[in-house]
Amino acid sequence: MTTPTPLAYLTRTQERALALTIAVVTANAYYIHPIIGEVARAFGVGEGEIGLVPALNQLALALGILLLLPLGDFYSNRRLCLIFVAGQTLCLGGMVLAPGFVLFTAASTLLGFFTIAPYLIPAFASKRVAPERLGQVTAQLTAAVIFGILVARVGAGVIAEHADWHTVYVCAFAIMAVVTGFLPIAMRSEGTAPKRTGASYGALIASVFTLAARHPDMRLSAAMQGLNFATFTATWLALALHLTSPAMGYGTDDVGFLAGIAAVSVVTTPRLGRWADRVGPRRARIAAALVQFVGIALFYPLGFSILAVLVPLFIVNLVGPTVDVTGRMTLFTLAPDIRTRLTTSYIVTMFVGGAIGSAAGTAIYEAGGWAAACALLLAMSSAVLSLAIYAERRWRRLGDAEAA
Repeated sequence: MTTPTPLAYLTRTQERALALTIAVVTANAYYIHPIIGEVARAFGVGEGEIGLVPALNQLALALGILLLLPLGDFYSNRRLCLIFVAGQTLCLGGMVLAPGFVLFTAASTLLGFFTIAPYLIPAFASKRVAPERLGQVTAQLTAAVIFGILVARVGAGVIAEHADWHTVYVCAFAIMAVVTGFLPIAMRSEGTAPKRTGASYGALIASVFTLAARHPDMRLSAAMQGLNFATFTATWLALALHLTSPAMGYGTDDVGFLAGIAAVSVVTTPRLGRWADRVGPRRARIAAALVQFVGIALFYPLGFSILAVLVPLFIVNLVGPTVDVTGRMTLFTLAPDIRTRLTTSYIVTMFVGGAIGSAAGTAIYEAGGWAAACALLLAMSSAVLSLAIYAERRWRRLGDAEAA
């Protein structure tokens, strides 16, 4: 048996560079949210068709997580990150050069498939920080995801308004090219040792499904987050189409600035996470889902003013990430040797939900306008709340049965 060589700790500069990488890589999927109407008009496609771009990106991301993330048990996280980030850069180049809607969508879909770095980098970093700083670094990398989504939406809206939507992806390609160049330095770490595993790749993938079948609590958490993420994507895409429609007349920069409300999540999510530690993840999830339901119910009456719509957006962004945090907390109580594979199931379900929300939000808006889109959001939020209540009651019944 080979004795692993001790891993060198990351410097603070490397930690910040890894957080920046996560933000940039995450942002690629969200540039389209405020500019989706502009892209549709440029390619001459309808609102239902343009929804395929974010939908297929999210589906490909789910497939990539399922098929590529387990490779971390065979190869170093560093090597995989370098390959997949370079692959994303090439895909963005394809989106910039695409002459038509089909090739643009194909490049975007492949881009989603390669978006694995945000899930590999935390694992890489967790082995290379002092134990007493693990929580701090993990929180920093998690906040980078929210920051990347925020900057993508705001930046894309502003750039598209003052230049055009195509310039958004030219800038994204340039940023990714820089990240691809400095990432080998940011992830430099002495003493890395090759991983050893006795399982075949096929057996590893199969175990993701068998473990999910044996843990109904994980399936409930994954279903809730799938619906929660579907609500998230459908909200922003339908809202962008609604506000930039001829009837409303707002610009893409206005939609981009609205996305700045997500900054509240960066501040409140860690605090709500600590509160969930005190009251328990399942009770906290019910409270978050209830508050989110109230916020979504306000979208229709307040959705005809860009100032008034800030109220439901603030409420939804305040508690929406807490549904995800509390769902992941339920996984962390399970055996350490299966958490990664259960998390794989959880994340795949989340992005499948995001794909469904992307397609449904744009298609239903095209069919029935803002009222129909708001009805869809309310139905999905109601399902999250109902499942949260059921999961908490089920957990209490199991606890009472064990105590008896």
